[in-house]
Amino acid sequence: MLSDNVTRIVDARVSDPGAIAAAAARRVRATSLLGEHGKAMIIAADHPARGANGVGSDPTAMADRARLLDRLCIALDRPGVTGVLATADILEDLLLLGVLDGKSVFGSMNRAGLAGSVFEIDDRFTGYDAETIAAMGFDGGKMLTRIALSDAATPSALVDTARAVNELNDRQLMAMVEPFMSVWQDGKIRNDLSTDAVIKSITIASGLGRRTAYTWLKLPVVDDMERVLASSTLPALLLGGEVKDADAAFASWGKALKQPTAQGLVVGRSLLYPSNGDVAGAVDRAVSLL
Repeated sequence: MLSDNVTRIVDARVSDPGAIAAAAARRVRATSLLGEHGKAMIIAADHPARGANGVGSDPTAMADRARLLDRLCIALDRPGVTGVLATADILEDLLLLGVLDGKSVFGSMNRAGLAGSVFEIDDRFTGYDAETIAAMGFDGGKMLTRIALSDAATPSALVDTARAVNELNDRQLMAMVEPFMSVWQDGKIRNDLSTDAVIKSITIASGLGRRTAYTWLKLPVVDDMERVLASSTLPALLLGGEVKDADAAFASWGKALKQPTAQGLVVGRSLLYPSNGDVAGAVDRAVSLL
């Protein structure tokens, strides 16, 4: 099955590159960003483009494209999953496999801040732009927005995010902003996940752009989410991150989802690469929280 999928994709890319645009044109779009349960359940797979291929103790887990696509196909086929977030290479593979009908699709936009690099905050837009997201019939774009007060690249990162927010709002497409207050520590960027820091990142991100009618936030689940989610009226999607204690993570997601601005989950590695290997079971458990 894995090799069959790869063969189909490579054959199309070699002999009929126009098949990607044709698949996008005939794709059945989602009628709503939310599922029948009233929440979004989005599978994230844009990590490899940032060079972040590791899951747990395996530093190259997400670098096997055939296995990643297989896991994505399993996840997208589960009841209650509403959409996917990825870069162009992965979304085009999924289009060629015909698994995006009825799903909301979000393009990852800024991937230049490579994981572990000295220029990680200088996170330029090397992925999707709003024009292409609209042309492909997708539903929105996502941008990681790290705010490092001691890094001179931060203003440019904020300007780039604001520009993307404007361009997506102008096209009535979701601008999914994922903000963090970040600090350099021992030569590496660390996101500050304290409650007050997350609140500060939200208040900064909420004010980016000349319009916010189509702006949503993608936020980590931290302590005191009631206070965190009270800091903005923008709809919020809760991110999963890499989970070490699945029971604790699911409990915290479930509690946070009860807040009025929480509109669903955007989860990647913890569902695609669960410790027990059961992708379908992990996804179903996440959906049950909704």
